Amino acid sequence: MNCLEMATAERSDLADFLATLTPGQWEAPSLCADWRVRDVVAHVMSFDSVSLLGMFRRAIRGRLVHINQVRVDELASLTPEQLLDQLRSQLRPQGLATTFGGRLALLDVTIHHQDIRRPLGLLRQIPAERLRWVLADSVRSPELPGWRLARGVRLMPTDLDWSHGSGPEVTGPAEAVLMAITGRASVIGELAGPGQLVVARRLAR
Repeated sequence: MNCLEMATAERSDLADFLATLTPGQWEAPSLCADWRVRDVVAHVMSFDSVSLLGMFRRAIRGRLVHINQVRVDELASLTPEQLLDQLRSQLRPQGLATTFGGRLALLDVTIHHQDIRRPLGLLRQIPAERLRWVLADSVRSPELPGWRLARGVRLMPTDLDWSHGSGPEVTGPAEAVLMAITGRASVIGELAGPGQLVVARRLAR
């Protein structure tokens, strides 16, 4: 299965999960600062309908720092049902979301799926093939902090045959490793090993 197919499967899994949520859960906070569940859903679709020129215009409107907020605000009037319908209508990524063969879309939706689930206490097992791809991309994508947070440590998930780097080891569930190196400080306590303190200090800065 290639990245575009995995991104499509991940969006489908997310849509099926969202269909089970109550109205209150749609309004619950996510792990993304200042974003509710519904805001994260809006963001997941934000690169599908935009061209490079449109992205440039969005950057201007959002003054660069708030570029991701622009599309979230545009979809703010939609109901949860409408957001879910829109997600189901574009399960296969399009436009800029297909960058690098769909790797951008896979990275984005997998991480944000967890951003939604974790605060709700509704965890899951991410399919291993997807998780390997996302972990590998998370430590080299310039738009994410993984390359910096994981520098000089060895990431050693205890439940996935994947590893990265050299130095003091960081061990724990692969999903928690992913969330920590993508900047989610709340999961650092789920990790262990001598490298855990290194990552924790970086997250605290």
